[in-house]
Amino acid sequence: MDTGSLYASADRLFSLLDTLSIPHVLVGGLAILFHADSRNTEDVDLIVALPDLEALPDLVIEERNEWFARASFGPLQVDLRFTANPLFALVAKEQVEIRSFRGHTLNVATAEGLLLLKLYALPSLYRQGQIARAALYESDLALLLLAHPVNDESLLSRLRPHLIESDIQALGDVLRDVRGRMDRKF
Repeated sequence: MDTGSLYASADRLFSLLDTLSIPHVLVGGLAILFHADSRNTEDVDLIVALPDLEALPDLVIEERNEWFARASFGPLQVDLRFTANPLFALVAKEQVEIRSFRGHTLNVATAEGLLLLKLYALPSLYRQGQIARAALYESDLALLLLAHPVNDESLLSRLRPHLIESDIQALGDVLRDVRGRMDRKF
């Protein structure tokens, strides 16, 4: 999907969410664009409450589990994270700022909120063998950390209630590696 189509479809989705007064938080690649020069994205990622999906008849759910869903809104892919997940609920409640997008006022995850979500996802991506996607998430980490310095221990501390300790230790290694690449000199 080209950028114009993505933005037009996202515009229609945000209009519908506004019309129906459905609370949501923009996360993922489109949200990262508010914080850092970043990669292109081909979807919209949102945190929403699961019961609010019933009010979105134009959103076609393709896959769903307890904490995630993949849907389509016309030609637009929409990846949903549900507030039933305690970390997603925390980000939706505490890591949000108001941003403007094509005439819409959006709740967008803060850089720290996006970092928490990316770090939270990494252990699962590695376990599933999704190395290319994990590398993309690590690149997003670097972009966000360059634009918005955050203390690594603070991030890991916020993730501790949501992940096992071996994952926290591995994420500490990932952050050290990402920071090492950021500091690389030739």
